[in-house]
Amino acid sequence: MRAKLPVLGGLLAAAALSTPTALASNGGFTPVEPESPNAQGISDSYWFISIFVIAIFVLVEGLLIAFGLRYRRRRRARFDEGADIHGATKLELMWTAGPVIVLFVIAAFVFVKLPGIKNIPEAGAGSSQLEIRVEGHQFYWQFEYPNGVYAIDTMRAPAGVPVSLEVTAPDDDVIHSWWIPALGGKIDAIPGRINTTWFQAEEGTYTGQCAELCGLEHAHMLASVEVMPQEEFDAWLEERRTDQSATGAELGEEMWAGVCAKCHGLAGEGDIGPTIAQAPTLVDEQALNELFENGQDLPNNPSYMPPVGRGWPEYQVRALIAYIKQNERLAPAEAPAQEGNG
Repeated sequence: MRAKLPVLGGLLAAAALSTPTALASNGGFTPVEPESPNAQGISDSYWFISIFVIAIFVLVEGLLIAFGLRYRRRRRARFDEGADIHGATKLELMWTAGPVIVLFVIAAFVFVKLPGIKNIPEAGAGSSQLEIRVEGHQFYWQFEYPNGVYAIDTMRAPAGVPVSLEVTAPDDDVIHSWWIPALGGKIDAIPGRINTTWFQAEEGTYTGQCAELCGLEHAHMLASVEVMPQEEFDAWLEERRTDQSATGAELGEEMWAGVCAKCHGLAGEGDIGPTIAQAPTLVDEQALNELFENGQDLPNNPSYMPPVGRGWPEYQVRALIAYIKQNERLAPAEAPAQEGNG
């Protein structure tokens, strides 16, 4: 026992010295700075529970060391029994009742916080809420606004306004998980099922990613929420609606970067998927619709390309083609690039 004490002391000292550094740099051990009321509730719950966890850890480990020192063998022969210790009825009642009280306090605190984490605040007089549909696809996020505007991977939202999210995935897809840590907890995007969450944030850009291992390219399934002043958001929403009803090139650029480039490269140069730059299929609306709707199988690879655009409205494909035609690196020779290179 004596030989092990210096080693144990050294380990405890190293842990004590490294704790402030770990907490200061986060490192994934603590929640990020919350930027939404529901995220604040999650952070409060984490720190409240941590108080008890740390206190119990210190108590148990401290008693373990104290008992090891107090009741060590000393000069007693190796095989002699130690003295019996019994009759601490009050102590036994305390360590039985203590955990029950701790669990009750934690449960009460969490249940008080839970409605604020889960439920979007009710709209008051003169206030408004925004509803956005979030769909997890292999391997991108698609956002649909009430006026029919779509966005890929980057959600825009107005500052100070509660935003209600309906999170789901297409019936033929896999389970994804929507998670922007500063704006709330994880919520699963399950095919055929709608889960709800919300946030309310001030101006800024908040990043996250799919938190469910969803297959190849899962690591590239990133997401961001750009929160802007109400006037800027309204202008963007109207501009995007107008753009979608015309060429849709802005949406097409997001689709290329979020849907196509993750496998084929930003310039279509090939990566996980083959080189597709200047391929005639890129500007063939019928062929693209067929490819996005059904995917592509090869004799030796039945899932060579998944149906990444199944269920897209027709103008989404047209928006993608409009962007491709504006990009000299992507447009095939028979579809010369237009001015305003994207």
